[in-house]
Amino acid sequence: MTQNQRFVLASRPKGMPTQENFELKTEEASQPGDGEIAVETLYLSVDPYMRGRMNDTKSYAKPYEIGGTFGGGSVGRVTQSRHASFKEGDIVQGGWGWQTHPVVSGDLAVKVDESLAPIQTALGVLGMPGLTAYFGLLDIGQPKEGETVVVSGAGGAVGMIVGQIAKIKGARVVGISGSEEKNRFLSDELGFDAVVNYKTESLDEALAAECPDGVDVYFDNVGGEVSDAVLQLLNANARIPLCGQISLYNVTQPEPGPRFLPLLLTRTALVKGFLVGQYQDRYAEAIPEMAGWLKDGRLKYRENIVEGFERSPEAFLGLFSGENLGKQLVKI
Repeated sequence: MTQNQRFVLASRPKGMPTQENFELKTEEASQPGDGEIAVETLYLSVDPYMRGRMNDTKSYAKPYEIGGTFGGGSVGRVTQSRHASFKEGDIVQGGWGWQTHPVVSGDLAVKVDESLAPIQTALGVLGMPGLTAYFGLLDIGQPKEGETVVVSGAGGAVGMIVGQIAKIKGARVVGISGSEEKNRFLSDELGFDAVVNYKTESLDEALAAECPDGVDVYFDNVGGEVSDAVLQLLNANARIPLCGQISLYNVTQPEPGPRFLPLLLTRTALVKGFLVGQYQDRYAEAIPEMAGWLKDGRLKYRENIVEGFERSPEAFLGLFSGENLGKQLVKI
């Protein structure tokens, strides 16, 4: 009989998660009932938002339960189907989480168009991170030709797509990351106009030098001291899509910081938090356009693929030490 392996949340972390917060379970795989499909997982997504769901606190998504399967996006192959929309061999994407041979409702799975790009991009550039970049930048940031767009976490799955879309729209793009390797990739391969290493440079001085005309759009993935520095350079009517705050996800006490509301007032700036799920009814407009940019060579992506299901927690923890360049994936 087929065995289903799955990682469950063993305990809630205090501060930075560790391997001890995860437990690997092995059990006999279920058989699909009416309306269900059995899936062999091929790729798992690991993403920063998962850290928040490890806490037992109210948020935009329900916390993971102790003993429950660790959630997240996955891509797999249908091995059995009792749902009219799917047949054996179909490639599908869904949120069945960290498990190797799940049975899921067919209503909660989406068929992956294999003609657009490699199937794992349904978890990356043509999936949640790419859609986050697309809607956050274009709907909230609304970059105009010649404006300056600053992106924090620019070497991550969302940030590098944000910068490239901003370039497509004619903006000048400044990326912030904590790695010389990432910054070389952003400038040499992706065409960012300038890059700043927040670990080795004075943020205030470097950003002032790279943004002589101020900042019109700040796509914030990081928060903390990085955002404190960028906000000082805002132009009048600047827009700030608030996507993530990864620098704060593992802190155990609130961090002191500048009170920035007076700055938003005097610069007449807009800051708006958003969740990509708000745009679900518009995914069909974004994915073909982004796939077209991929085929034209105007949009590139990078993946960091960790091999082996048992290494899923390791891949997740790597997000918080900045190990990944681009999208972090686990190949089963």
